[in-house]
Amino acid sequence: MSVRSISILGATGSVGASTLDLIRRNPDAWRVSALTANCSAQELALLAREFRAQIAVVGDESCLPELREALAGSSVEAAGGATALCEAAARPVDVTIAAIVGCAGLAPTMAAIEAGGTIALANKEALVSAGDVMTAAVARTGATLLPVDSEHNAIFQCLQGNDVTEVRWITLTASGGPFRTWNAERLAAATPTQAVAHPNWDMGAKISVDSATMMNKGLEFIEAHHLFPVGLDRLRIVIHPQSVVHSMVEYCDGSTLAQLGPSDMRVPIASCLAWPKRMDTPCAPLDLTAIGELSFFAPDEQLFPATRLAREAARAGGAAPAVLNAANEIAVAAFLNGKIGFTKIALLVEQALNREIPPAPATLDDVLDVDRQARREAAQILESC
Repeated sequence: MSVRSISILGATGSVGASTLDLIRRNPDAWRVSALTANCSAQELALLAREFRAQIAVVGDESCLPELREALAGSSVEAAGGATALCEAAARPVDVTIAAIVGCAGLAPTMAAIEAGGTIALANKEALVSAGDVMTAAVARTGATLLPVDSEHNAIFQCLQGNDVTEVRWITLTASGGPFRTWNAERLAAATPTQAVAHPNWDMGAKISVDSATMMNKGLEFIEAHHLFPVGLDRLRIVIHPQSVVHSMVEYCDGSTLAQLGPSDMRVPIASCLAWPKRMDTPCAPLDLTAIGELSFFAPDEQLFPATRLAREAARAGGAAPAVLNAANEIAVAAFLNGKIGFTKIALLVEQALNREIPPAPATLDDVLDVDRQARREAAQILESC
């Protein structure tokens, strides 16, 4: 490949680290424009120096003095704050990795979309909370969205060269998390340490808990609805404990295409970085004979109601998915802090969805208003738990 430019929003997170690992292995193929983090000034400075970034940005402006000091004597520009994040996201590059976790990533992702570039999207909230707003902006600006999540990236690959109108089913696979075989009594007593111990993937605490509750798959269901316009009735979820088949697409002729690969985020990230071509990764080749067995099960929505809640929110549309996401973040944080039990996470989300839902957001500011209001109401529900 010729030299390509890249900005990484969320460079110190897991997706950012995996992206930089791939760039580190192909240093002559990439020119790093911007690297951002929330407040990890020292780590961000080290990365910015190593990859000779043009600019390093901390979202928390109070961390800017530390970043400037850490970058003293280098050619890397330092900046901080929400406006600086959006300016970094809007820089003209070949690929922008949008991997800022949570609603903090919405405005920078929108800035990248408004610039009309190619965005490798790893921020769930962009399509869960602001799906209609974001996809409208993509259509208006001509930006390209490439999905980084392993499941959506698998679907994207299985759809290449095919007509979406000929799709019968899109199947999202889910590992089932660490509690797949647990009963209701054990789930009620589950601890945060147990919930974050994912059997297949190395992820952050919040995403790991979402995997344990199955909310992660519910959020991915909503994302898939926006990424792949086949209609909600053609989207389904299947439990696949081995996490080898990352998703499947069945066509009207009965053919089913599946994307298989190791449980390593560098595979879907590499797919986005090289698209529409391919690039080498250090991931071990898939050895199906060593794996031996691939199994699939229907999800249990009585024990794990999160996927049902997400599907209902997707059908309701408007602000409901944003409320679902905000309430889930409040509930997961409360669980990780020992304030509520594991099974109360989905219960709190359901109670939030049963309250009056705000009008459908038309702008990103509307989405952020819905998010703030939903968080306040979820916090009120939490107080009564």
